[in-house]
Amino acid sequence: MAVKFGVFVPQGWHMDLAEIKSPVEKYEAMTRAAQAADKGQWDSIWIYDHFHTVPRPQLEATFEAWTVTATLVRDTKRVRVGHMVCCNGYRNPALFAKMASSVDVASHGRLNPGLGAGWYEHEWRAYGYGFPETSVRMAMFKEACEIVHKMWTEDYPTFKGQYYSIDRPINEPKGVQKPHPPLWIGGSGEKVTLKLVAQFGDACNIGADPNEIPHKLSVLRQHCETVSRRYEDIIKSCSIGAFVIDKGADPERATARLRGSKSLEEFASPEGGMVGDADRIAERIQQLIDAGIDYVLVYIPGIAYDLEPLYRFESEVIPKVAESKVVNSKLR
Repeated sequence: MAVKFGVFVPQGWHMDLAEIKSPVEKYEAMTRAAQAADKGQWDSIWIYDHFHTVPRPQLEATFEAWTVTATLVRDTKRVRVGHMVCCNGYRNPALFAKMASSVDVASHGRLNPGLGAGWYEHEWRAYGYGFPETSVRMAMFKEACEIVHKMWTEDYPTFKGQYYSIDRPINEPKGVQKPHPPLWIGGSGEKVTLKLVAQFGDACNIGADPNEIPHKLSVLRQHCETVSRRYEDIIKSCSIGAFVIDKGADPERATARLRGSKSLEEFASPEGGMVGDADRIAERIQQLIDAGIDYVLVYIPGIAYDLEPLYRFESEVIPKVAESKVVNSKLR
């Protein structure tokens, strides 16, 4: 299977709309990036589910994930649109399933809904969600995954758990993708998260360390065997940051115009990003592919202000690795 690529659109979480003053223009910059990807070689565009900026919460724009998704699926025609990933604590899981079903129809079947347990404590508390202990958040997440799956596959589902319950909710239409919209689950926890991927997920998103990926995927394979699930049916993804420069170019100078007041470290930091020439970035991605990854999500800084870095990654990096196969025999 050839590796596929998705790209994050600038929605403000990484302070990537801060240089634009008008809120309308901020939104339009995000939309332009999505439409540019739609016309290119990208398989998908991606959105974070956060309310406050990182690395520090600041009084800056961060657009809400589902609102953004609903508009972008109508402003694009071809690319899939996904979340990496929605925080379970921010929405009741039955509501999440209902929203995903509706947006899947609006997109004509191009939605990649994502779900995770959530981690950004400042956000949770600021919006009045509290911040349960990790064990509680994981238990809630486990119940949520089961509810979402039931909402997408049963006509009158029921569930009574410790944290959530549903009593024959009607979810029509359930979406247009068959057998249901693909659930992307974020996280690498071996005892809970990867087990949930095997039970309910259609894709996982794990860390981008090529030294750790083989072990994580071997754990996923074991969980799949336990629940009689085909490991090969699950997409294995990770997220990276990348900004392409000329071979031999000075990174400070090559990024100066788009960095603004950010240091090079701040500019490159999202998703463990790197600034380098196409060969170097392709080499890093190849390491991920060899470790077992078949879907790479890329954060490209600066594309709210200039789409050239998006086009450059698409024209210089994707062709180098797009036909690569997962070659690590231990994962086959």
